[in-house]
Amino acid sequence: MPSMRQAPEQASLEFHPVEGERWADLVRLFEGRGGPKYCWCMVWRDAGPQRGQLTNDDRKALLGARVEAGTPIGILAYAEGEPVGWCSVAPRDTYLEGALKGIEAPGDAVWSIVCFYVPRARRQTGLGRALLDAAVREATARGATLIEAYPVDPDSPSYRFMGHVSMFAAAGFTESHRAGKRRHVLQLRVPTR
Repeated sequence: MPSMRQAPEQASLEFHPVEGERWADLVRLFEGRGGPKYCWCMVWRDAGPQRGQLTNDDRKALLGARVEAGTPIGILAYAEGEPVGWCSVAPRDTYLEGALKGIEAPGDAVWSIVCFYVPRARRQTGLGRALLDAAVREATARGATLIEAYPVDPDSPSYRFMGHVSMFAAAGFTESHRAGKRRHVLQLRVPTR
């Protein structure tokens, strides 16, 4: 029997934005063992004035409302039809104002990559990098001219869900500046066609 730590066959992975019926797949992934059902990827999104008093169900409902409204929230990775990974990628202006801020040129359409979730059994298999590559393709296809990310160093005690600098650097992102003590702001300029 093959080990779960083997690299995923890139050809067998599919990536889809979370829209409509794919919401149920995100729910299944997040509510699975070890999933981020405590935050529902709302850390960097506007959760209203009651932000600090929200329950997990409240955060789930808020993210679900974004899907219903047609607001991009991210992509899912699938293996053999099952959701196996998540990347939050969306226009930067759909996140909390001022929380994610980089340097761009006037007129840039900036998309942000802010979170990854890969179940423990599939970590260190290349799935994170495959999700990153798919997120870049998704943002580019939807008109991004600049893609921004906020990863940390491998020894960071927090924000690890945002990815590591080395993965983004290997994908062609370059550092713009730092955001606080831990987060780096890395950017990828989308080539014009």
